[in-house]
Amino acid sequence: MTTSTPILDHKLLDRLRGAVRGDLVEPGDPDYDEARKVYNAMHDKRPAIVVQAVDAGDVIATVDFARDQGLTLAVRGGSHSVPGYGTCDGGVVLDLGRMRGIRVDPDARTAWVEGGCTWADVNHATHAFGLATTGGVVSTTGVGGLTTGGGMGYLARRCGLACDNLASVDLVTADGSFLTCTDEQHSDLLWAVRGGGGNFGVVTSFAYRLHPIADILGGPTFYPLDADVIRRYRELVAESDERLGALLVVGLGPPVPFLPERWHGRPLCGVVACWTGPEAEDDRIRERLDALGPVVGRHLERMPYPVINTLFDDLVPAGLHHYWKGAFTQGLPDGVIDAFVEYGPTTPSIQSVTVVFPIDGACHRVRPEDTAFSYRDADFSIALSPTLTTREECDAHKGWVRAFHGALAPHSMEGGYVNFMDGDDQDRVGANYRGNLARLTAMKRHYDPGNLFHLNHNIAP
Repeated sequence: MTTSTPILDHKLLDRLRGAVRGDLVEPGDPDYDEARKVYNAMHDKRPAIVVQAVDAGDVIATVDFARDQGLTLAVRGGSHSVPGYGTCDGGVVLDLGRMRGIRVDPDARTAWVEGGCTWADVNHATHAFGLATTGGVVSTTGVGGLTTGGGMGYLARRCGLACDNLASVDLVTADGSFLTCTDEQHSDLLWAVRGGGGNFGVVTSFAYRLHPIADILGGPTFYPLDADVIRRYRELVAESDERLGALLVVGLGPPVPFLPERWHGRPLCGVVACWTGPEAEDDRIRERLDALGPVVGRHLERMPYPVINTLFDDLVPAGLHHYWKGAFTQGLPDGVIDAFVEYGPTTPSIQSVTVVFPIDGACHRVRPEDTAFSYRDADFSIALSPTLTTREECDAHKGWVRAFHGALAPHSMEGGYVNFMDGDDQDRVGANYRGNLARLTAMKRHYDPGNLFHLNHNIAP
């Protein structure tokens, strides 16, 4: 899809070019098409300029430029935003992808991480010291979007959400101010970015608390898609030590060596385990997983923690077409399980995996009002996604995910996880933030009254 792209005044661009150290990529430049790409190929936008920032100074200059010129500003970290909020037509894209510095203090168990890093970057740097923190389940995901939305992953039951592990952030606000936000200074902004998304500014660096996690028992175990298997999974999570991360997946059997060919493309459910407890208890974990149902394929072994964060990478590379919906549940009601069994067999592609994240344990030890992420009474977060190779296929299967989501709705909580929302979910913002919405709106009115940061699940001032 091609649209005309506004050309910015060269005097203005020269002024911006003189204020930044990174590169400015314009329409007509040889690398323009590559620079404007995002992870979800559903979004083929043509920005007027892409600023490839290299430091906080570049971020400040770009924010000032977009604000002063009245231009739409899209902020891009890892570029995994499913609604395509990391790009825009005719505006400014602030690309943080070259800001990838990390410093680990193993004694203080803290990592300072620049805003363009991916979870692969973080896991590699922290693993050298036998440390980790909660990240996503795809290593190419950026730290910024995942953390500011809340941040779920394999370690959430033991360590809390990614946002729960934030000690501080450096933030550039809409007026160009550079603020270090901690629990002692600008604590309101730290509270807001712990789940409030990109509504309040550009995070140029995050300071994460780390945990002593090195090698784990991890990987998927597959079963036929059956309600009894999922009910036993529900019991497994309720009864298990918080050191067991256990994501449920529902979809079609992938063509992997450890799954017999007769199961390729057939409806399956699986549990992707991440046991961070002692190796001496590995056999007990295997036995618990064996008890869920007939095992049809397995790749469960000891591995460095960073490896488990890469297991889905080849399944969902950049350039596919995605459309998402999300839900929270208390427990895993039978009606939800029935919907998995009903809609799982018609999953539109092998890449279209429904994922269920347990968010109990440490996540429940944070009060709803302590962070912008308010669903501390939810036990599971569900992500639904048709993921296809073409735009036409993805558009054709939006009805499937909407019907699936509709079947979950009577058994789900009102809101959902902002990082599992697509662009047509803006009307759910109030439900997503519940009792924290009024405080977030007041803060938005104070720090971004012009709504410069509106390409997100927007909290309007």
